Amino acid sequence: MARCEVCGNDYDKSFTIGSNGEQHVFDSFECAIQALAPQCAHCHCRIIGHGVEGGWRVYCCANCARQAGVPSVADRAA
Repeated sequence: MARCEVCGNDYDKSFTIGSNGEQHVFDSFECAIQALAPQCAHCHCRIIGHGVEGGWRVYCCANCARQAGVPSVADRAA
């Protein structure tokens, strides 16, 4: 068993994720997302998918990117 680094649960089904040369132990994908997923530069929610990049920042959606001053993004292709 290994202890989750986010919630501290000592769980027999924990798993390890390697990221940037470091190993992280979690008991759920929820904890892994909380620890490793990037945050939107505008609303600060966790970005689970690809997100939208603009000006060297990552946003959860085109709306947040536009509100942060990135004008040329869209959620859908025309």
